[in-house]
Amino acid sequence: MKLEFRQSFAKDLKGKDPETLKRLKSLIEELEDSDSLRHIANVKNLRGTDSYYRIRMGNYRLGLRQEGNKIVVLRFLHRKEIYRYFP
Repeated sequence: MKLEFRQSFAKDLKGKDPETLKRLKSLIEELEDSDSLRHIANVKNLRGTDSYYRIRMGNYRLGLRQEGNKIVVLRFLHRKEIYRYFP
């Protein structure tokens, strides 16, 4: 799938430990190679929305929006903060 990254996502990466960033990189590579979000582990649709998803990654969540065949990566925050700022 085609990925697009927002500035808020890049801002969220600052200060994260190297191990978390390494796991995030492999998750992003998996997203690029996948044909659909259904093939990715730990993906859930957010209630009340049709196109917003989150991927669980330990104590962090990756916030996504699907626009046709494109995935927009919006946020990467701790599980306590993600639902305050996303969607």
